[in-house]
Amino acid sequence: MVSKPSSAASARTISVLALVAAVLVGAFLAPVVYDAAAPTPDRVAVISVDGTITSYTADQLEEDLHEARENESIKAVVLQVDSPGGSAAASERMYLAVNRTAQEMPVVSSVQGTGASGAYYTMLPSESIYVTPSSVIGSVGVRGSAPYGGTSSEIRTGPDKASMTLDHREAQIETLKHAFVGSVMDHRGDELSLSREEVAYAKVYTGARATQNGYADDIGTLQTAIDRAASEAGLENYEVVEKEPPTRSGIILLSSQNGNSSVVIQESPIGYDGVRAPQFLMVYGQVQYEDEVIGNVSA
Repeated sequence: MVSKPSSAASARTISVLALVAAVLVGAFLAPVVYDAAAPTPDRVAVISVDGTITSYTADQLEEDLHEARENESIKAVVLQVDSPGGSAAASERMYLAVNRTAQEMPVVSSVQGTGASGAYYTMLPSESIYVTPSSVIGSVGVRGSAPYGGTSSEIRTGPDKASMTLDHREAQIETLKHAFVGSVMDHRGDELSLSREEVAYAKVYTGARATQNGYADDIGTLQTAIDRAASEAGLENYEVVEKEPPTRSGIILLSSQNGNSSVVIQESPIGYDGVRAPQFLMVYGQVQYEDEVIGNVSA
């Protein structure tokens, strides 16, 4: 007589079958789980420096570079530059932000249009600067204007509190120029065929000429710069992420007057409405003030 399996034995059999089924299902799903947990690919970030440099431009670049440094997947940065420069203070902030980033990862710059004055200052810490033959590069210098106005009834705590003589303006501009030229010599001195005095002359060069005198490294496209940045970071497989250029208008606007490029100053680049503060610019182009432009248009 054949005995029937007990209920306990049946339960054990079902448990074993369930365990086997679970193992088989796990083995089948394991690749899917592994793919889902795959590490984030290495990336090269492309960040734009576009238009006239203002305090807002500096805010945006500082934020973008901070994000790049904090993001472990970003291994290199490419600056996509098309700017004539702008506010001296904002340009200095951008230079410092790029310099800090270049100490942590490779930074390469690509100029397809203009990379002059404050924009060139911004690029200086780059490992390499790529340009097109017709790019506009250079203009290593500073320009400035003094505030004016005031009333005889003002009470001042010092003779220079609310005024700036020509000697003071020249001294301040000279200090800014020395810092700018010094940074060029520090970062590009080994490549430059120009003397410090020639650099301080603030000439601009085409991209083709800039590669010959050391202001730039080579002719190349944005993709060339991306490839170089990836190579410097030791990357073979990587993704490219692009940060969109800021769309908000700054205080300094680039316009066109009679076919010539000019920079129109709407108000103090420092941003104090109603206060005529000294204005120091690292910009390439004709500078005009808004009331002058309005006068020219209405004339």
